[in-house]
Amino acid sequence: MCGGHGAPDQQLTPDSVKAMDAASADFYFDPVCPFAWMTSKWVRQVGAQRGFNIGWRFISLRLVNRDVDYASHFPPGYERGHTAGLELLRVAARVRHSYGNEAVGRLYEIYGAEIFDRHPGRQRDVHADSRAFAAEVLEKLGLPTDLASAVGDGSLDEALQAETDQALALTGRDVGTPIIHFEPPEGAAFFGPVISRLPDDEGAVELWDHIVALAKFPGFAEIKRSLRETPQLTAFGADPSTVGHLEDWHQGRRAN
Repeated sequence: MCGGHGAPDQQLTPDSVKAMDAASADFYFDPVCPFAWMTSKWVRQVGAQRGFNIGWRFISLRLVNRDVDYASHFPPGYERGHTAGLELLRVAARVRHSYGNEAVGRLYEIYGAEIFDRHPGRQRDVHADSRAFAAEVLEKLGLPTDLASAVGDGSLDEALQAETDQALALTGRDVGTPIIHFEPPEGAAFFGPVISRLPDDEGAVELWDHIVALAKFPGFAEIKRSLRETPQLTAFGADPSTVGHLEDWHQGRRAN
């Protein structure tokens, strides 16, 4: 679909929220996508070394595929998974409205750590009761747990659709998550990079510089292969010291 056990508890209040600085990169994510999660960890890794700001933006896989017949296009479970991602994004939208970009980054950090960076992962918990999962994450973050009621607030979908459309307008529609917009608003945006393992700090910066160099060349459009390693994420039973099993992916899912 597409470390540790979550960030330390940190208290956020409306008074502590500051105006967001201009982002050096906007990162569009759906919280249920494991590849977006892996890439987000790399972006944070580079941001911590280079000191740039990350704008945490939303793209919903459920809204991207709103006209798709899930039964014929995806394996069983994908529709519920993508819907759960939309529900968690509704909570994130509510958090951003009240607490700002930094709070969204922390929220996503705990979402991803709980879903993907523990064994067993919590995909089933999210699918079964996204509101209870969101409330638990909000409590860890020190935010009001009643924000979790946003999972059922379809009125937020108009704004989420607009942000999803904005992401796809930057790249074209035949993409998924993640999307990175470099040096917004004027810079280029691309789907990916899709990575299955986390480099060391030196390798992370080197990879970033290569990706940025490609993004800055005005004639560059795409470099791609559909073979992907199983992401080195604890929830998938992956050992970070071993290379994941190669699988062929097509249109956001494993090829049959």
